[in-house]
Order: sequence, then C-alpha cells, then structure tokens
Amino acid sequence: MALRIHDSVVRGEIDNREKGMVRGRIWLADRAESVALELKGNAHGDVAGCLLTFENPGEKQARGDLKNFQPIQRGTVGDITASRKVRVFDIPLNEAFAMIDRGEKPPEHTANSIYVEWYSEGDGRVVIESADYQIHISPPAWQLSKADEIERAKNAEGGWNNFTKKLSDAVESKRHAGPEEIQDWDEFDFEKGLRESDAITDKYMELLDKYGHGPENEELIAKEMGWHRDDDSEPPIGQSFDVDEMNEICRDAEENPPQPDPLTEGVDWIRVDDGGLADVRHPLQHRCHESAMALWDKCNELGVMENDDDLQQLIGEFQTTSAKLAGALNGLAYGRDTHERGFIVACLKRALGHLHKGQAGLEKVAPKKLLPENVLTQTRQELFGIREEILRLMEAFRK
Repeated sequence: MALRIHDSVVRGEIDNREKGMVRGRIWLADRAESVALELKGNAHGDVAGCLLTFENPGEKQARGDLKNFQPIQRGTVGDITASRKVRVFDIPLNEAFAMIDRGEKPPEHTANSIYVEWYSEGDGRVVIESADYQIHISPPAWQLSKADEIERAKNAEGGWNNFTKKLSDAVESKRHAGPEEIQDWDEFDFEKGLRESDAITDKYMELLDKYGHGPENEELIAKEMGWHRDDDSEPPIGQSFDVDEMNEICRDAEENPPQPDPLTEGVDWIRVDDGGLADVRHPLQHRCHESAMALWDKCNELGVMENDDDLQQLIGEFQTTSAKLAGALNGLAYGRDTHERGFIVACLKRALGHLHKGQAGLEKVAPKKLLPENVLTQTRQELFGIREEILRLMEAFRK
C-alpha cells in the first residue's frame, strides 16, 4: 500500500518554482530533522511554478513505520495539487461510521484537499492527502502551457507505471504452479500459493487506493490486474459467474447459515457471546483473541502504549496471530473436510510467524519496565502456551 503520512506531518513546503523539479521539506512528528524532497517533474496547474506551504493544525501521530523513512526523498512527481475535490463528513468519524452501519447517510460536504504524491526510489509511493491543512500558495514564477501539461501528465503516468511494474514483477516472482488437483497439494504448495495471493492482494489494494471505487475505476483495476477480457471472449476459469447468481448464493447463505458439527463441539469449536451475538470460534483462536484484547486493555489502562514501538509491535502481532488462527481453524466447526489439511498447516505456520514476532516484541518491552512484572510473566506464558498448541495442531494435521 502507498505510504500515507498525512497524520504524521507537522508542516511542509513544496517548491516547484524551478521548472521540471519539485524540491521541498516535510517536518514529521517525533523527527528532529526535516525530510528533503528532490523530485523530477511538475505539479498540477494550481501549484506549478509556486511555493506551496502547509501546516497540520490537528493531532500529529508519531509512527514507528516512519523510522526508516529516507531523509532525502529522490524520485519522480506523481500528482501534486491543492484543489482536489473530496467528500468530508460533517460529524466525527465514529458517528459517521455508526450511521453507515445503520444504513443511514451521514451529513457531508465537498471540500478542497491537498494531495502530494511522489514515487520514491527508497520508499515507493508516498502520499500526503488532507482537507484539514492550512495552506498558502505563492504567486507563480511560471505557468504550465498546454504542452507542459501533456508532459506533466505523461511523467506522472510514467512514475505510476514504473511503480505498478514492480508490483506486477512481485506477483510473477511468486507464481506457483503446483499439482493440477488441489487435493494433491501439500503444505509447501499452499505456502507458495499464499505468498502468491499476498502479492496479488498487495497489487490490487494499491490500485484500489489509487483509483478508488466506481464502475469506471473497477474496469481500470480489472484491466491492470489482468482480469480484463473482450466481450466476445470466454471468461477465465473461476470467473464465469454473473451478479444475480452471486447475490442469490449470498442471500441463501444468509437465510440458511451453516451449522457447526455437534460431535466436535469443545474440540474444533465453541460458541461464545460476542456483544450479544452468538459466534462460533475455535478454542485456540478464542483463547488468543481474548488474551490479546486483555493485554490491549491493560496497556490502555496504564497509558503506556502510545509512544512505544516495541509495545505496539507486541500487541499488533498478538492480534494478528488471532486473525491468522481464525482463518486457519474457525472453519473446522463445519467439518474437517472444509479445507485441505496442507492449507491448514500452511496457515498455522503464518500464525506462528506472527506469534514469534510478538514474543520478540515482548522481550524488547520487558527491560523498559512499562508493564508490571506479573503482566509480563502472564503474557510470556500465554504466548508460549499458544505456540505449543499451534505446533501440536500442525503435527496433528500433518498426520
């Protein structure tokens, strides 16, 4: 995904007064030195030839993923404008999302947004986008001609194409042609298949982030993903369905949800009360979820999580382990034949990898005395206990 840094920006300046070059500086939260920009290309007409300065009046977030952000950003300009039209909610985000969940339309209005995009040699696609910044634009030192605008658009498209080529190359490098029949795949085939799926997902999410939703945009995304076909051609295998058929399948699944196997209750599944809704989970996944949330609640209670990257790593990886276990194990409630066993083992390996990262985070947190000793001991024991159970299940499914 694009590295979106708007929530960490304190202030910045974008200088396109030299034709064909964009220079500037970005000041980020919790970073003593500013980040310098040295980018080839020009901004859109509203900013081209100008010095654009902006300031973030809101809360600034210090992010651990920006620790290794290159101090000099060299590369090419994408789209830079201070007049992108966006829809902005008139109420706080949590209230707006609550209304959407209820099927209601939250109040909103159209606003101007600053949009600064570039393709960094070291950090990939970087985006600063906000309708809340305070901005100032100097008088232009020069103006885009029609020929300049064509060249600007061409250069921006070239930067995007080079970026997506890297994504496509990553997909191709992960291609896996296992045995023709899926039942002949082993855990290593499924591992390779999952890595290929990750690369495809990364590319799709990047395209969705760039183009957004909508029928025309979906067509663009489908074409770049290689899903596009001529109307008179045969659809690829696995894509020969229509919308009405899929809607009918979804309605049937909602009206007649599958029921868990009563003979495996307590072993492959348990029923838990999740906020008044009955939910079926695997016992290990439920244990991991509850433990991760208990640690999250304790850290919030102590007020220690906001500014410690290692603690955030611990909690994030603990929660991700729970999510991976859900994907691997929760389907077992409806029969052990719902997934190939090699697939389950491959998914459990992924969960184990995230758990190991969580354990590494815990050992970095321990010397800092951020958490009471009893919390550290309990968390360490819980992580080891979950690890042992994952290993036991992997061995069982291998047999």
